[in-house]
Amino acid sequence: MEKTKSKKLLIGFESDIPDSGTKEPKGQKKASGKADQAKGHIWEFIAIATIPMVLVLGNSMLVPILPQLQSQLGISRFQSSLVITLFSITAGLIIPISGYMSDRFSRKSVIIPSLIVYGAAGVLAGFGAIWKSYTIVVIARTIQGIGAAGTASIAMALVGDLYKGATESKALGLTEASNGAGKVVSPILGSLLALWVWFAPFFAFPVFCLLSLLAVIFILKEPKKSNEPPKLRAYIQQIGSILKEKGKWLIPSFFAGSLALFILFGVLFYLSDTLEKPPYNIDGVKKGFVLAIPLLCMVATSYTTGALIKKNGTLMRWLMNIGLGIMTVSLALSIFFFNNLYIFIGLLSLSGIGTGLLLPCLNTMITGSVEREQRGMITSIYSSLRFIGVAFGPPIFEWMMKISNQIVFITVSSLAFITLGLVFFLIKPKGKIA
Repeated sequence: MEKTKSKKLLIGFESDIPDSGTKEPKGQKKASGKADQAKGHIWEFIAIATIPMVLVLGNSMLVPILPQLQSQLGISRFQSSLVITLFSITAGLIIPISGYMSDRFSRKSVIIPSLIVYGAAGVLAGFGAIWKSYTIVVIARTIQGIGAAGTASIAMALVGDLYKGATESKALGLTEASNGAGKVVSPILGSLLALWVWFAPFFAFPVFCLLSLLAVIFILKEPKKSNEPPKLRAYIQQIGSILKEKGKWLIPSFFAGSLALFILFGVLFYLSDTLEKPPYNIDGVKKGFVLAIPLLCMVATSYTTGALIKKNGTLMRWLMNIGLGIMTVSLALSIFFFNNLYIFIGLLSLSGIGTGLLLPCLNTMITGSVEREQRGMITSIYSSLRFIGVAFGPPIFEWMMKISNQIVFITVSSLAFITLGLVFFLIKPKGKIA
């Protein structure tokens, strides 16, 4: 029996897209009033927000201790970078599988084991650091990547299952803000923990995993599936049909999200390297606070954007184009001002604002573009490409930095401008998207 579908104006043409989260889960009572409903949503929002927060802490919190890792384990700079890169690449490759599993079974049945694997492998990595075994550390980090694959991307799909309309946009904005907030606090937190003992960050995020796990288990109530999920072959055919029908705007959306995070992590790598060199010589916790400035701008903008767009297609189109325009201009101006630290940080903060305008809009459109039964895979493809952007940002920026500083910002501003053109001409949401 087919599910009832509603016509929605999306990306410049009418498309049959199901209402997200319109049905009440079985056994779930309606709230007696708006206050109770709002209170329930707040706790759900917090529980969902812990998932991307934990994901980011598990990676970025290790960045400040990489120099100590090199000296304590007697490894090269390239080997220490693999502690981050292997995690991200593994997660990027496994995410589509996690997406399929969440569509086939349920979101929580993927998120809960993933958090357990993620936290347990973190403990193993910590003991590898204590035993000064680089092999154990990288194996544990690879296992963590497998666990990470079933966290943030599936949480995004779960938001689409639970909410609709403005509530969904707000929840997705908070999810993106939580992701950014993790990026803000993780370098600072990692540096502070390392003051106690250098390998402390390895053991810290399993604690955060446990808190997130408890929140997911006891706070989030997942809607029941109304239909039997299709077999793998039929499922792949459905995903292929979606990409064929909506690929004109979905593929540019995937590219835009991946590029935004490629630029974000790349410029932060550049700024981190710049701060440690003369004449600045800024490192440790102080460097973490400086790196947090552009990230904080992105976090505040992401949350505000998610709260304001309310699935208004016309507004989302404006904000995406304005965001990419801001990124293009600020990165282009960095070609001339990268030697002036104050102006440079200001320009990177503007780029962070542009990213904060772009990502919540992309998240909202992508999660609302498909039925619940295929949402996990579509959001997983998107998240996988975002992970790839994160993984390749620092090494590609390092390669460009060896050529010249100007090449770095000529390249990224040009990429942002090309993406602006793709978004302007191919992604055209209109009207109110229910």
